[in-house]
Parts: sequence; structure tokens; C-alpha cells
Amino acid sequence: MLVQSRMSAPAVTITPDTVFREALKVMHYRRFRRLPVVDESGRLVGIVSERDLPHVSSSYAPAISVWDLNHLLSSVEIKQVMTTDVITTTPETPIEDAARLMAENKVGGLPVVNEHGHVVGVITETDIFKAFVEMFAGGHPGLRLTLVVPGGNGVLLKLGEAVSKSGGHVVSVVSFPGESAGERGLVVKVQDANKDQLIDVLQALGSHVVDAREV
Repeated sequence: MLVQSRMSAPAVTITPDTVFREALKVMHYRRFRRLPVVDESGRLVGIVSERDLPHVSSSYAPAISVWDLNHLLSSVEIKQVMTTDVITTTPETPIEDAARLMAENKVGGLPVVNEHGHVVGVITETDIFKAFVEMFAGGHPGLRLTLVVPGGNGVLLKLGEAVSKSGGHVVSVVSFPGESAGERGLVVKVQDANKDQLIDVLQALGSHVVDAREV
């Protein structure tokens, strides 16, 4: 799964000459928390978010009235407050790498730029959460198994054969590191399988069933 399959496109952008008040209107109307800032050719030059609002008021006037704040927001241009050191990703980036970038840099979204630096989309933490749900087949009924399996080749083949013997089929498989060396953890969603029969077959194959539940 790549960023291009989950990003919002086309991206809603603003220019450096946009006044802050208009940028806020766009964010509120679209329910966005940030907007990429582009030049006349569509190249990314910065980013602005709702969190920049307190910085605008405190930078220009420490104690400001509501009237003056409205006037200020109508006069301050985005180029005066935008962040120019922007963390970005590309359409071809694996979605897990985009998620890692967001987590490491504590940001809730990334502009997606092509090889020419043009903004082609935006991917946010909400998009990542939706992809996470899809990977686990969340919302789909079935038998959800958490397994600890021995490392090595053929594990997924044996898993598929075990599910097939129990009359079911695999809907999703997610792998994660095991606690011990040489082990892997798996979360498997299965449909139309006999729960007790499948658990018996899996444990006979050397898999430890940590959790099994109908969802």
C-alpha cells in the first residue's frame, strides 16, 4: 500500500500572499488542520496550521482585543507565519514509512510532492488510521486470532493450509516482531472457519494461539 492510494487529492492549497483569516476560513470549511503553501507554479514553499494562530497574536500584540485580532488576521499574510522547513512524502512512498515520519516528527499530516516539488496531495493521520483498520479487516465479521509462530520459511503457507482444512479463508494477516528471538507474532482474521478445529490444527503445527475471538 502506497501513499498515493490513501492520500487526499487534489490537495487544497493556498499561496504565500493569502491572508491568515482566509486560510482559517478554508481550514474550518474543509475541516482541515493544516494547508500546504505553494507558489504560482504549484511548488511547495511552506505549510500553515491552526496552531499558528496563537503565534500570530502573541508575536504582533501580546495583549490584543477581539476587534484588533480580527483586523490582524485580515492583514497578516501567510508568508509571515508559515513554516518553510516542511517534512514531505511522495506518492510512491510505502504508507508505513509515511506513518513513521509523522510519528517521529510528531506531525499529523504530510504534503505529498512529486519529483518536481509540486504538491499532488496530502496524507494525514486519519488516512493512516483508515489504512490500519483495513489492514486488520476491522469492521468485518470473523474469527480474529493472535498467534506466536516460529520463524522461517513456509509459515504463511502452513497457516493457509490450516485455515483451508477448517473450511475457512483468510481475510487479513498482520505480522509483528515476537518477544523471543526466532518468533513472529501474527494477527489473522478468518471467515467461515471452525474455531476449535482451527486452533487445534494451528497448535499442532507449533503455533501458540494467544487469543481467539469472534468479532
